[in-house]
Amino acid sequence: MELLVIRHGQSEADLTGRHEGRADFPLTDLGRAQAGRVADWVARHAVPDVIWSSPLLRAAETARTIAARTGAPLVFKDGLMEMDNGVLAGLPRDEARKKYPPPPGGRRYHERIPGGESELEFRARVEAVFAELVHTVDPDQRVAIVAHGGTITMLFRALLGLPLQSNVWLSTGDTGVHLWRITPQQRVVLLANSTAHLEERADNS
Repeated sequence: MELLVIRHGQSEADLTGRHEGRADFPLTDLGRAQAGRVADWVARHAVPDVIWSSPLLRAAETARTIAARTGAPLVFKDGLMEMDNGVLAGLPRDEARKKYPPPPGGRRYHERIPGGESELEFRARVEAVFAELVHTVDPDQRVAIVAHGGTITMLFRALLGLPLQSNVWLSTGDTGVHLWRITPQQRVVLLANSTAHLEERADNS
């Protein structure tokens, strides 16, 4: 099985310096252009058999663009949503620091953000989606996953079988692409945070 893991394009929260998480901001014009570029790349190089996506607007719009270019069926999975950041969702970052400062020493992995979920709960939610993929999808298929930076990190931890409490984070830019292969014998990272599609379009325009 191959997992083609893609982060959504630039969202309006990226421009306004706000906490995103479960705040449901749409893509910017640049984000839509990025989605078109990654969709073109996927159509040329790695057409999926199916697309699984977070239903949040920024991911859903990116996924729909890829589905339109490739003809792959699209399935929305609530488990792929970004971490539930509760009271922080949608707040400007400076305001959030004043109103809801993190606890001294940082929030422990089992402690919830007020009104949201803990890192432990986030990992368990994403782990359930990963397990569903591994155990229910045809092992000869390529599945595209369109999600968020935090969600992709949790999928990566699941891929590597890391402990629930882990300090491993995976950097993913706007429409960054990862490609992972899972076989009975091994799990292989073939591509990590590639944004070559953004440069290709610029060079060819």
